[in-house]
Amino acid sequence: MSQDDLDATKAPLVEHLIELRKRLMWSCAAIFVGFLGCFFFASKIYDILLYPYKQAVGGDTRIEMIYTAPQEFFFTELKLSLFGAIFLAFPVLASQVYMFVAPGLYKNERTAFLPFLIATPILFLLGGSLVYYVVMPLAMAFFLSMQQTGDTQVQIQLTARVSEYLSLVMTLILAFGICFQLPVLLTLLARAGIVSSEGLKSKRKYAIVGVFALAAFLTPPDPISQIGLALPTLLLYELSILSVKLVEKKRAEREAEKDSEDDDTTASETA
Repeated sequence: MSQDDLDATKAPLVEHLIELRKRLMWSCAAIFVGFLGCFFFASKIYDILLYPYKQAVGGDTRIEMIYTAPQEFFFTELKLSLFGAIFLAFPVLASQVYMFVAPGLYKNERTAFLPFLIATPILFLLGGSLVYYVVMPLAMAFFLSMQQTGDTQVQIQLTARVSEYLSLVMTLILAFGICFQLPVLLTLLARAGIVSSEGLKSKRKYAIVGVFALAAFLTPPDPISQIGLALPTLLLYELSILSVKLVEKKRAEREAEKDSEDDDTTASETA
């Protein structure tokens, strides 16, 4: 390869790096702005996250929480602000990813890629909503049922730490949000020709075992949250099979149209 050829390959690489830096700067700026906004309202956001706890103990019951180090609640607010900032900045992050990869895609590929960017946050919201309104209240009720109160000599009551409660909520929301991306992941793999609907069907029994093992790893060691994660994920697995079937059907239609066009071209050349 000549020196001119080497210089020609360097130029596109530098342009891609400059474009990548630009997209990263916009993404970091969006996260920073979201972080400042969330930190300003961190206490109110934390109160919103206490809704499942309030539902478990009863709407009118006063909740007492503690922090055991002077800096604990401050760092809890920082963690909460970063979590909220990434969540709020996701549309900007997704758009920056799309603008970075779109120039390298054909028009039909851009059209196919865009729905996945839209489906990803929607599925994440569905997973987070399931945690917030169903799984977390049930899990907290399960944990609170272990308290030892009444006329017994030993009183055991739950007084949650602010950092540990936030970690529990964030862990569950992230676990459910990530697992709810299963249809997007499997559909992308199907478009790449890596998986098939028949292959997913044949591996269903392994998927069931894997899903329950993953739920046990990602969630706290209580049956409520583990079953609450495993059952919707299995349902999404079945929906993914239908989505993969749809991808295969469309691929077969395109191949049939292409073969028909090739036959017509061959016939015209023969004539």
